[in-house]
Amino acid sequence: MIRVLLADDQPSVRAGFRVLLDAEPDIEVVGEAADGEEALRRARELLPDVVLMDIRMPVVDGLAATRHIDEDAGLQDVKVVVLTTVELDEYVFEAIRSGASGFLAKDTGPDELLRAVRAVVAGDALPAPAATRRLIAEFAPRFRDPAAAGALAGLTEQERDVLVLVGIGLSDEEIARRLVVGPLTAKTRVSRAMTKTGARDRAQLVVLAYESGLIRPG
Repeated sequence: MIRVLLADDQPSVRAGFRVLLDAEPDIEVVGEAADGEEALRRARELLPDVVLMDIRMPVVDGLAATRHIDEDAGLQDVKVVVLTTVELDEYVFEAIRSGASGFLAKDTGPDELLRAVRAVVAGDALPAPAATRRLIAEFAPRFRDPAAAGALAGLTEQERDVLVLVGIGLSDEEIARRLVVGPLTAKTRVSRAMTKTGARDRAQLVVLAYESGLIRPG
């Protein structure tokens, strides 16, 4: 059972998501929050698999709440998907940079929302990874981080190659075909790259690839 926490300051939005998610046999909404402070508290209490997090909320916004979840060692298995009304937005990029696994537009259709929840728990890219890559390519060059280049120091040449391929949006199966290896080998190399760089998921690897200069926009 996939356990979901809904964090949005609009009760009608939470109610709509709850009806949709609770109707699925493998998904359960375990709690709700109306602001980022409550979202963080509820995440610590409930340990959900996924937090659907509005990034513009009162008291503590979703960006700060996402950062706190990312920094909390007890919440390392909690995935955050931010909800937004504007896709190419610096605020959304900062949320991903702070630990969110990706983002969804608030008007996302039911099927895409369900796929996204299941995908992020499985460790896969969200249904529209191209949008996430466009966002990162747009804003990452403005946040070039010397520490990002240092994070690559422990990677083997094969793992750097994998990082590039993840950065341009290839799935494990596509990476396997490009490198002429088995899918399990490709998945293992991606996992090792995450472990060595401290990335929580594929979205963090994409950010790292751009911020380190390993991939350049265009």
